[in-house]
Amino acid sequence: MSNRLMKRVTAAALAALLCMGLSACSGKTDESSSSGNSSSTAEALSGLEDGVLTVAMECAYAPYNWTQSDDSNGAVKIKDSNSYANGYDVMMAKKLAEELDVELEIVKSDWDSLIPAVQSGVVDCVIAGQSITAKRQQQVDFTEPYFYASIVTLTKQDSAYANAASVADLSGATATSQMNTIWYDNCLPQIPEANILPAQADAPAMLVALNSGACDIVVTDMPTALAACVAYPEFKLLDFTGTEGAFEVSEEDINIGVSMKKGNTGLKEKLDAILSTMTAEDFNDLMDQAISVQPLSN
Repeated sequence: MSNRLMKRVTAAALAALLCMGLSACSGKTDESSSSGNSSSTAEALSGLEDGVLTVAMECAYAPYNWTQSDDSNGAVKIKDSNSYANGYDVMMAKKLAEELDVELEIVKSDWDSLIPAVQSGVVDCVIAGQSITAKRQQQVDFTEPYFYASIVTLTKQDSAYANAASVADLSGATATSQMNTIWYDNCLPQIPEANILPAQADAPAMLVALNSGACDIVVTDMPTALAACVAYPEFKLLDFTGTEGAFEVSEEDINIGVSMKKGNTGLKEKLDAILSTMTAEDFNDLMDQAISVQPLSN
């Protein structure tokens, strides 16, 4: 019998014995046990009773997360796979698991399956560069931010838009971005007379579209753009942040959080307690580390 199964059997046996003992106790003891049960419920809600933090991510969204063939640079093996995951999200997941004193398990999932995975309980949480949007908050709960990402534009150095200094200067551009992101849903419509192509399935597909000439520009966040410029030296990053010509975005558009099943207050409190000890500088330092070891960075 595995250690994990033994833990579950032992926990079940202890729970049965506890219930038998409580039934023979006085009313005063029952009141006390009620408080104890509330504590046990909160612990069970965390999903960590098996000693494992199971985290879903795309493993295809550098520098947040990517897939590689070995465990170099601290990569973690992907569940049911011979490949490994690395990147900012993996580094953050490792830190959280270490602080929680549990094992880490990485599950690879496509972007549209991330929220269903956490809703169904297949995974404990999603750490995948998700913006904390109001729409997503209707489906899942989020921690406080574990990164703050500004919105930028990528084009080619020889593009007609290479010298754009504002969103208005992107007028008429053929554009695309990743599906179900604020980049595609909120930002692209702000470009005057833009020819908006269908959304791309993931970040790599978005970058391939730009590199192949299928579009003039893509809109993404700063870490993704910085990583892309390493992989595609012919790309040029356009950052209008802090100017009158910037994309209009809210905090929910740029705040990146860990998502979990709604009502899982046990896990949320544990993760928030760890994240609250970290600063924006800590996040940026970790992101710089991820970018430095991403594939094609050397």
